[in-house]
Amino acid sequence: MASSATKNELSVKHQIGYACGDLGGCMTFALMGAMVTRYYTNVLKVDYAVLAVLLLIWNIWDAVNDPLMGILMDKIYAKHHNKNGKFRPWLLRIAPLLCVAAIAFWTVPTFFQGTTLLVVLFFCKILYEGCYTMFNIPMGSLLGAMANNDAERSALSSARGFGSLIGNVLPLMILPQLLAKYGDTSFAFGVGSAICAVIGFVFCLLHYFWTEERNQAAVEAVGKGDGIKISDIGRLFTKNRAFVALIIHGICICTQQYVASTLGTYMYGDVLGDIGIMSIQSTFSMVLGIVSLFLCPIISKKIGLEKMVRACLLIGAVCYLGLFGTMMVTNISALVYMVWSSVASGFCGVSIYMQWGLVATVTDYNEYVTGKRTEGTIYGVFNLSRRIGQTVGNSAAVAALGWIGYQAGAATQSAGTITGIKALCVLIPAIALVGSWIAFRFVWNITPQIRADMAARKSAAE
Repeated sequence: MASSATKNELSVKHQIGYACGDLGGCMTFALMGAMVTRYYTNVLKVDYAVLAVLLLIWNIWDAVNDPLMGILMDKIYAKHHNKNGKFRPWLLRIAPLLCVAAIAFWTVPTFFQGTTLLVVLFFCKILYEGCYTMFNIPMGSLLGAMANNDAERSALSSARGFGSLIGNVLPLMILPQLLAKYGDTSFAFGVGSAICAVIGFVFCLLHYFWTEERNQAAVEAVGKGDGIKISDIGRLFTKNRAFVALIIHGICICTQQYVASTLGTYMYGDVLGDIGIMSIQSTFSMVLGIVSLFLCPIISKKIGLEKMVRACLLIGAVCYLGLFGTMMVTNISALVYMVWSSVASGFCGVSIYMQWGLVATVTDYNEYVTGKRTEGTIYGVFNLSRRIGQTVGNSAAVAALGWIGYQAGAATQSAGTITGIKALCVLIPAIALVGSWIAFRFVWNITPQIRADMAARKSAAE
């Protein structure tokens, strides 16, 4: 019985293929996180207040469409079993649309002005985010359909971590160099985004062709029971404490990421005076990420995944607090800031890389307590929490630029503005990491005994 539920062994090709998914998606999404605010303010000249409102509307829409996409996948597959799988058909359909939408976002609005520009910008962003959701939700949900046990989940989580790392680093190596050479121009942003979109498209296709929905028992389980309902979202929060912990983590960790990434160009360009060093930071961060991804399986095997994640979150928070204290009493070089902030972010990154395996664990736990297996719904709602964090981090960061008196295009900023940028880039991430640590320390409830019970029940079912 067990053998029929699993097609074949998890191969290196499967792991590389899964890594390609986040690599491809992040090639365009990373630009949205790190460079979009500078594009809005310095190229399109969008007012801060107007921009903050637009970001809020966009992120509300993003927050809604993520769980809806998850429910849609679960319901469609429950009614119409596609021979190519539950998740993979979506990947092939959306990959070319994602590429086109990404290029359009960074190029089309530059041909318009005034109110028309805002309208065009609004719909270009809606188009991109819709395409990204339709690719990202099945890509993330695919892990549960590929892995059959914790070891395979860990392997795929690490693979995705590598893909995410490269996909986030490459755009921030490409575009800052173009900005350093051509300045804040539509040409630099347009060329950089097109290069990243085409590279991303290639890896999205590899993700489709090199993956396989091996865990047929998990995939087919979605059609069992009394069907998938909207009310199942409510049950996730009332019956699944581990899921609630992940939700809190998602909000906190994305707040940290988006405050830091949104304001990163302002820290390097306006405070430290060396925006070009962001390319070096990207390389340095990639090296740190590779090291941590090799170490994570070893450390987690000794102390447990949840304990490792908690420890890294706490260490990252302490690093950020130390950096903030140092910057308040003395000036530091761009190089020192790059190394110190990258190390702090690296510890934070462990929780990001490993969270995907925890999502699969939460899916198993949800089936354990409710009798339903709904990967798409769970991943979609979890992604909603991340969107909330993105909204808080991105919108608040943009609004804060206006509050602290940032002057776009000014040769120098006021002392108060400089201090404000330092506080926003370093102190807020520290607070967010503490919040995530609290979630895993006091809310997460999947104990070793519960894991053993879940494994025993799965074995008996097979």
